[in-house]
Amino acid sequence: MVKNVLSFAGYISAALILIYLLVAVAAMIFQRRLLYIPDAARVSPREAGLTDVSEVEMKTPDGETLIVWAAPAKEGRPTLLYFHGNGGGLIDRRERIQRFTMAGYGVFMMSYRSYSGSTGAATEKANIADAALAFDTLVARGVRPSEIVIYGESLGTGVAVQTAAARKPGAVILDAPYTSMIAAAQQHYAWLPVKPFLIDTYRSDQHIANVTAPLLILHGALDGIVGADLGRKLFALANQPKDM
Repeated sequence: MVKNVLSFAGYISAALILIYLLVAVAAMIFQRRLLYIPDAARVSPREAGLTDVSEVEMKTPDGETLIVWAAPAKEGRPTLLYFHGNGGGLIDRRERIQRFTMAGYGVFMMSYRSYSGSTGAATEKANIADAALAFDTLVARGVRPSEIVIYGESLGTGVAVQTAAARKPGAVILDAPYTSMIAAAQQHYAWLPVKPFLIDTYRSDQHIANVTAPLLILHGALDGIVGADLGRKLFALANQPKDM
C-alpha cells in the first residue's frame, strides 16, 4: 500500500514537472505575443475625432511603413515625441492627444510595427531604431531638438530612455517606467526563468545614466502592471535635474 502511494506521488510529481516545463517553453517561444499586444486596425485621426491631427507615413530603411499621428505645436510650446504602451494602438491614446493639443503642445506619436496599420513586427531592436528615426524625422520637419520632449508610456518608457540617451531632447517624461523588462516580467512571472530567456529586455537601468535632459517620472503608487518601486529605482539611477 505504501509502495503504491509513493509510486502515485512520483507520477504526480513527474507530471507537475512536465507541465511546468511545457508552460515555461511555451512562454519562451511566445514571449513577444505576451509583450506586444497590438490593435492592428488603421484608423485615421479624423475618424478618431482629432480634426487638428494628421496621419504621417514614416518609411524605415528596411522597407517597413510606420503610422504616425502628428500635430504642430503652438508658438512657444514643445512637441511631444510620444512612445505608447504595449497594448492597443494610436486610437486608444486619442484623449491624451486631444488634451495635449488643446494645451498647445505638438504631438508626434509613432505606432510600433504591427500596431495601428504599421507594417512589420515589433521587437526591441526595431522599436529603438524606429524611435531614433522618428526623432530625426521630427527634426527634419523643422522642430529643434531642444523643443522636443520625449514622452514614454509604460513599455514606451524603455524606448524613450534609449532614444533620449542617443539623441539630445529638451526634456524627458517617463510615465510608469521600469528598470528593465526583466524586472517588470519578474513581478508577474516570478515562477518562470525570465532572466536567461527574455529576448527584449529594455535595460533602462543601463541607459538612464546617458540621459542628460531634465527628467520627469510619473508613476501611480497603486499601479498593478508596472510596480511603482521600479519607477523609484529608475529615478534613483537618473541624473539631475529630475523630479518624480
